Amino acid sequence: MSTDLFCEIIAGERPAYMVASDEVAVSFLDTRPVFKGHVLVVPRTHVETLTDLADVGPFFQRVQAMARAVEQGLQAGGTFVAMNNRISQSVAHLHVHVVPRNKKDGLRGFFWPRTKYDSAEEAQSYTDLISKAL
Repeated sequence: MSTDLFCEIIAGERPAYMVASDEVAVSFLDTRPVFKGHVLVVPRTHVETLTDLADVGPFFQRVQAMARAVEQGLQAGGTFVAMNNRISQSVAHLHVHVVPRNKKDGLRGFFWPRTKYDSAEEAQSYTDLISKAL
């Protein structure tokens, strides 16, 4: 059994701002978001990379729903959806970044400047907005 950070969040052993959870995937706020409302979608079953994921369809249905919820819940103009496989993968557990985007938000190329939430209450407010949009 793997003991990576995301497996610990899935098991309830580590706190996270949980946006959604079901038998396929768990979604929670990134603690170092590119923009506030940046969500990570991870498969409940431990797999390291996309090529290790046996049933891609159900997982990406959750990613698609999360992209829609981030846009609607945060009234974002769009989303940036991305993943790394091994190289630049900060946690060795497949995860998809769903980042809210707006025109002229300053994000350029693949440089991902990070920010932080001002408080636990602010992080929870983003969690609630996105969860309600699901």
